Amino acid sequence: MAKSKKRDIIFIAAAKLFRDRGYQATSMRDLAEAVNLKASSLYNHIGSKEEILKEICMANAEKFSLGMEQINTQDINPLQKIELLIKLHIDIAKSDYTSVTSFNDEWRHLGEPALTDFKTKRRDYERQFLQIIKEGVALGILQDIHPQIYLHTILSSMQWVYHSSSDLEADDIHKGIRALLVDGVAKK
Repeated sequence: MAKSKKRDIIFIAAAKLFRDRGYQATSMRDLAEAVNLKASSLYNHIGSKEEILKEICMANAEKFSLGMEQINTQDINPLQKIELLIKLHIDIAKSDYTSVTSFNDEWRHLGEPALTDFKTKRRDYERQFLQIIKEGVALGILQDIHPQIYLHTILSSMQWVYHSSSDLEADDIHKGIRALLVDGVAKK
């Protein structure tokens, strides 16, 4: 098996183990067993367990950052941007909920300098999201509720999607969340 193909299999297995057991409770031996290798053979494909977590976290952070950039450059109103950001979260989660769950729950175990880099990316994403919300409130498109409440309600409401292997289709999830979180805050 080609080295990159085996590496992909290792990363997929690691994301599942991190999701199911947690990063700290997953050993290299567990990972080796999951991919039918000896623990020592894993190091032919990866440098460390932390390398896997870093790559999972940074790859997902990049997906969110690129999505935010694409949405922010569109000439649409803040409510439409919020709707697209919610869809972004759902689409990323549904495309690989195992990896996104690891990204969302296990990032705290990153070592430096990756932890600082990750936190910076996360804060920047949240800052941009918050700016969209503030603009919506200022324009009178959103109800006059503190923007931090909007932001954290939306982000925390997305958590179950990351932890769900639900049979619900992404479009159905988006419609339901849109009705609750977008239509519910739009100023009538």
